[in-house]
Amino acid sequence: MGKPTLTRLNSSPPSPSTGDQTVYGITGWKRVLLSPLGLLVRAWGASLRIQISETSLRNVTKRDEPVAFVLWHNRLFIVSEVFRRFRGNRPISALISASRDGAWLAAFFDVIGIHSVRGSSSRFGREAVTALVDEIRAGKDIGITPDGPRGPCYELKPGALIVSRRTQTPILLLSAIYESAWQLSSWDRFYLPAPFSQVRLLCWLVQPEELAERDRSAQELQARLMSMTYDAPDARAVVI
Repeated sequence: MGKPTLTRLNSSPPSPSTGDQTVYGITGWKRVLLSPLGLLVRAWGASLRIQISETSLRNVTKRDEPVAFVLWHNRLFIVSEVFRRFRGNRPISALISASRDGAWLAAFFDVIGIHSVRGSSSRFGREAVTALVDEIRAGKDIGITPDGPRGPCYELKPGALIVSRRTQTPILLLSAIYESAWQLSSWDRFYLPAPFSQVRLLCWLVQPEELAERDRSAQELQARLMSMTYDAPDARAVVI
């Protein structure tokens, strides 16, 4: 597979944290504007040609119990299409920042059928963890971006393991290699795969017993997820 063609787009950098404890939301006409965007993204995702190995396919279609999806923030675009094709429309809840930026993402996720739990490591972290635990116990999958909501990019925060360890839920590491994509100039260098392009989907299942030691488990998950990230500075080749 050739190296993806990337075009730099403009995107404003995130504003510094102000200590604001408000959970922001999107309502009214702003929310209405997101509906056609949701339809566009659904059609966009459906046009992608997903390539997946037998092992990754077996991992991503494991539906006998809830799983915690863990992926880098800049691969979020592919999530809704992965669930549509491989998860049998299982319900999923994603951890989204309580900030203004997070409000737009949460509203958009709602349009495409993904429920949002609002919070982050710096804002409402304990409440968000409790809510995610409740979602898993209700039989739902959850999704976490361990380098979100403001980075640093490709740096896994140990807090991403709390919910899985508490509920003894398997973690499914998810990554994508894009044949052709645009890349934003945001903090996470967000990827938008070109319509009708090929996407190689990588899925690595981590069982709860592998997460017994918090710090070592976080380091191992970081290494595994980096090995699935072809554009990371210290990425290693991986076959899944």
